[in-house]
Amino acid sequence: MTFRIWMAALAAAAVAAPLAAHAQGAAAAGETVFNGRCKGCHDPAIDRAPSKATLSTYPAALIVDALTNGVMKPMAAGLSDEDKAAVAAYLTSQGAAPAPVAQAAPRRPAPAANVGVDVKCAANPPIAATPTDWTSVGLHESHRYQADPGLKAADVPKLKVKWSFAMSGGSMPTVIGDWLFITNRSGKFYALDSNTGCVRWVVSDVASRTTPMIVKSPVSPSGWLTVVGVRDRTARAFDAQTGKEIWKSPPLHANPVVGITGTPLVVGDQVFVPLTSGEEGAARQPTYRCCYFQGAVVALDLKTGQKQWYTKVIPETLHDTHPNAAGTMQQGPAGAAIWSAPTADPKRGLVYVTTGDSYTDVDTKGADAVVAMDMKTGQIKWSTQVESKDNFIVGCTDAKKPVNCPSPDGPDYDFGASPILFHLAGGKDVLLAGQKSGIAWGLNPDTGKVLWHQKVGGGSSLGGIEWGMAADNKRLYVANADTVNLIDEYLRPMGKSPVAEKEPPSSPGLYALDPATGKVLWKVAAPVAPCHYQGDRSRDRSGGGCIRAESQAPSVMPGVVFSGTMDGWFRAYDAATGKIIWADSTTDRHYDTVNQVKNQPGGSMDGLGAAIAGGKVFVMSGFNGAANTGGNGTNVLLAYSVDGK
Repeated sequence: MTFRIWMAALAAAAVAAPLAAHAQGAAAAGETVFNGRCKGCHDPAIDRAPSKATLSTYPAALIVDALTNGVMKPMAAGLSDEDKAAVAAYLTSQGAAPAPVAQAAPRRPAPAANVGVDVKCAANPPIAATPTDWTSVGLHESHRYQADPGLKAADVPKLKVKWSFAMSGGSMPTVIGDWLFITNRSGKFYALDSNTGCVRWVVSDVASRTTPMIVKSPVSPSGWLTVVGVRDRTARAFDAQTGKEIWKSPPLHANPVVGITGTPLVVGDQVFVPLTSGEEGAARQPTYRCCYFQGAVVALDLKTGQKQWYTKVIPETLHDTHPNAAGTMQQGPAGAAIWSAPTADPKRGLVYVTTGDSYTDVDTKGADAVVAMDMKTGQIKWSTQVESKDNFIVGCTDAKKPVNCPSPDGPDYDFGASPILFHLAGGKDVLLAGQKSGIAWGLNPDTGKVLWHQKVGGGSSLGGIEWGMAADNKRLYVANADTVNLIDEYLRPMGKSPVAEKEPPSSPGLYALDPATGKVLWKVAAPVAPCHYQGDRSRDRSGGGCIRAESQAPSVMPGVVFSGTMDGWFRAYDAATGKIIWADSTTDRHYDTVNQVKNQPGGSMDGLGAAIAGGKVFVMSGFNGAANTGGNGTNVLLAYSVDGK
């Protein structure tokens, strides 16, 4: 990391300043704090918590910021600024390669600097829209379908990497003309040249995992506006041409464990922001008053960022329930986080969201549900729950359970994917939703009545339908992750499988369904293929990390479906038959990136998938999400074009 970039990171978390002068001594002190406060969740990692090895790849300032202002604040209660800085110093000194394990690929060296050097473009022409643009996370009605991609299906087998760009924790990009926009968790919000990867502008204090939405708007001096959700629970709007901030909303929630993972949606003069939380992890602490976050959508004025309405998806009133074994009063109902972007239905005046699990054993109708809200008032028009009593916090499957565990424990069957509004041939509509249970749902968008459901996988906490689905004008495309069953598949030959001989593991892969009925039209298992990244060894159940779960959201163009797997493979499927027509291992080579990172490795294909625009396909390799596998420290944005030209 260069001095200039390091200083920018420190500006986002100034409390990390003691690191520079006292790194060696701080690391020793930090080990003591880590072992006392953090080891139980992170070494070895449990559930969704990032492992110690993964944490060692984060910038020190990002760790301090999480302990001070973010999701880890409740766990860091009582720690001094020096303690937090010491933990960060200790973790960032732990980046050495762990010992190899059986059947594992050799470790590839990490890049010399994890964010590189910003290479500025020589000129920044005005933004000019084209028919091939990809301007939001899901495009029209969350279909993730590019009708005019700028390349043909026959061109897809000739795709090669044109350029690459390394960053820490990058999101899915959006593209308009020859401008590309992308955020990342380290705080750098970039506008790049989509043809070359050079930097048009960068804002260094926007820690985000949301996809920037680009809209034509007089609110911005240039006429082009972009809106993102930020880790500090705010939404921010920028002039897309210059990167100048137009407005920043007030914090949308007081609890530091609350966050924004779903992309804010702009419709007309409104911005719809979904709220999620990390309370499932915070609730491990016996002193934490579990739980009080209730998933919500906040509507903001596009001109000012001021709140218009705030609607919780849990209809029941929050109330005290009982003291836990440590004497801390508990409360509920809570949960129903909204992990993904809302979907707009202007014809009905509705915005649709899907929700996550419950955090307590207080019954609620708002968890694991599909919800329709009035755009203007926020009033809930209907809410359909598909899984009751899915009560979950981190650590409740451990031998020693946290005292705040609900009873009964639920399977953690969140909805993590945006719903898709699909127009059927006969004139009727169907709302499509995918759940981690492995079930795809079809609902009546007027009433919320379930029309059909189809199970495509076994489902699990990190399995089933994770990040999204996609649809063209004929078919619904559903990726099945089934991560836990794959872990069983990898460990079974070693005699270590936790469910060996109980049931065969369900196979991850890609499915095509009839949107009208849910009927399976075709299915293709994720191929078993060479995996070239090391993965995260600290998870006892990872089997080396090279699992082929199909967790990434698919993206579609006429005749072709793009989908990635967690072993680093990116594939294109014939949309009519499911035949694989092209495949690329993003981990079988290193990349010398545009931003001057040498030997940058690829990694897991996960998260929100590819953007197809201007004759190119843009996708992130190395996403390190809840599965904690294949992150390789730094992610790399890959730009594919025909013959790499």
